[in-house]
Amino acid sequence: MAQVAVMTGLDNLKSVHEKLEGKRVGLMTHPCGFDRNLKSAIDIMNENYRLTALFACEHGIRGDMQAGDEVQNEVDKETGVPVFSMHGKIKMPTEEMLNEIDVMVIDLQDVGARFYTYLYSMANAMIACARYGKPVVVLDRINPIGASVVQGTLLDENFHSFVGEYAVPTRYGLTIGEFAYFVKDHLKLDIDLTVSKLTGWKREYLWKDTTAVWAPPSPNMPTPETALMYIGTCIFEGTNLSEGRGTTTPFELVGAPFIDAGKLEKRMRDYDLPGIAVLRASFTPTFSKWQGEMCSGVRIRALTGAADAFRAGLYLLDTIRDMYPNDVQFLGNTALAGINLLLGTDDYRAGRLDADGLINKHLPLINEFKETKKKYHMY
Repeated sequence: MAQVAVMTGLDNLKSVHEKLEGKRVGLMTHPCGFDRNLKSAIDIMNENYRLTALFACEHGIRGDMQAGDEVQNEVDKETGVPVFSMHGKIKMPTEEMLNEIDVMVIDLQDVGARFYTYLYSMANAMIACARYGKPVVVLDRINPIGASVVQGTLLDENFHSFVGEYAVPTRYGLTIGEFAYFVKDHLKLDIDLTVSKLTGWKREYLWKDTTAVWAPPSPNMPTPETALMYIGTCIFEGTNLSEGRGTTTPFELVGAPFIDAGKLEKRMRDYDLPGIAVLRASFTPTFSKWQGEMCSGVRIRALTGAADAFRAGLYLLDTIRDMYPNDVQFLGNTALAGINLLLGTDDYRAGRLDADGLINKHLPLINEFKETKKKYHMY
């Protein structure tokens, strides 16, 4: 199909003009917050409205922080507007911060995965705005992996964290604006919420189906294709296996020095997963796990939007654990260790369920969420 021009919520800002005109505007955004002419939301708000505060999420307001780095309060050098960090010791706007604004605007590009922290920065902003009577305007953006497919596990909220707060699937099939309406309902927030909608977009569209310009929403999300596989390979963050951080294709490379790449490739191909490509690979991470050491493993890619990347990732972990039971380790020793938070359950780490067992247990929950989410569909 020919690529389609999509107007984002920022491009359609006129639709929410009356919510912003004459108001002190707070803006939660990041470097992906730009319009179709590649102009920053920060500049657009500063030139057209009274921008009085910026709210920075993970990676910083200008995108100069690595994953997990603490973001500091600062003053934006280009506008002189104060920047409040929402990814340090404080993760929710305080009353003092919200005293600086009349309305909160949120313009964040997410990737359609439950463990992306921007979702919860937005949710925390909504909680605070509900508490202190501030309206919220969300500028909607494309879900780069489409919003018609739902996959993975449904998070058990006993395992909630900043990489998964609510009972939603790993791949939840909503835009960030639709997710905002879900959060409002799920948390029963008394809040004035408005979404500036996308135009020209359909649920089944992947990023590549549009003319939109990709900018990495986080340092290790270099392409929209990365986002497709991230659904399945982010779980390797909870293990001692490299998920490809420190390479040019994070979340598509998985390996460790002790793996026989040829044997792993053969076993993964035996699964014959539709839309999943597996190739043996060798790589040397420049940072993160196994920094400076040659790792062997596989390059694994989701070739279509319908490919079950979650199943592929969990099968890959199952297979490597079966091949190297004495070498593969889970990181952390508590019930809230990484793999449990990423999967939203401890069934897998505790050994109660293998990959197939976990997927089959959650299938009815996933199908139920598919129906539940329809009430939030705007497209």
